[in-house]
Amino acid sequence: MAWIEEITRERATGLLKVELDKAVERAGRVWNIVQVMSVNPLVLQASIGLYGAIMFGRSALTRFQRELLATIVSAELKCRY
Repeated sequence: MAWIEEITRERATGLLKVELDKAVERAGRVWNIVQVMSVNPLVLQASIGLYGAIMFGRSALTRFQRELLATIVSAELKCRY
């Protein structure tokens, strides 16, 4: 497995601290998929924004259908996240 530098929530400042604190508010913790983007807070912020638009924005698909699709694709790709 590749090693990726990460900045912990305790060491985070500025935009990264804001984004990691919001992650804890949303999910009760910082998930690995979020933590791995810690070295680039702008990418983290954009990624969370894209996820929010896909999962919560207007769509012909229900929220349940979107979660189901995400789960199926992740399982097919053997994604741990």
